[in-house]
Amino acid sequence: GAGCMALLVATGLPAEAAQTQSLDQRFEYLSKNGNSACTPAFADSIAKMPPTARLQGSCCGPMAAHRYREQLEGLQKYAKVSLIPADPYDIPAGLAQLAMAWFPVELSAEEQAAYDYAMEYSAERGPCCCQCWRWQVYGGLAKYLIREHDFDGGQVAELWDLSDGCGGDDHVHLRQPREIALEAGIVEREARG
Repeated sequence: GAGCMALLVATGLPAEAAQTQSLDQRFEYLSKNGNSACTPAFADSIAKMPPTARLQGSCCGPMAAHRYREQLEGLQKYAKVSLIPADPYDIPAGLAQLAMAWFPVELSAEEQAAYDYAMEYSAERGPCCCQCWRWQVYGGLAKYLIREHDFDGGQVAELWDLSDGCGGDDHVHLRQPREIALEAGIVEREARG
């Protein structure tokens, strides 16, 4: 079906092999066969791609296997939200198109406060390390999640950190929103007894 076709496109392997592809095989393929670029031309091309096309690989640096595993494991908790990519290094173009459509949406003051919090406390200080196509996809996704799924700024920051597609193993192990707020002095530390 369509899922098999998407895997076929994603991996370049026959559908039967794609269904049994291990995480190591996915990493091996995506780390060496990316089509992603941090250019305005690539960002503009996404709107013209067929929905089954895939945005693959890292943008800025080589993928790291350890980090990739952490990301995929962490993103599993968001599996019920269909607009959240399960793999930040293998995003269906149709999903990217839907998320990008949310990027220009203006948020209410309360919603904007959640977005601003995510901008301040995410590891990259935004949806990506640069204002490329990922910035638009994950920025739009954040607006959708804040408005339609009541995500707060901590949840968006966590999602952005898990979805970082820049590559590299230089990352912060994810912290819970309360830990971030404590460090920032937004909530007071509880008295220890």
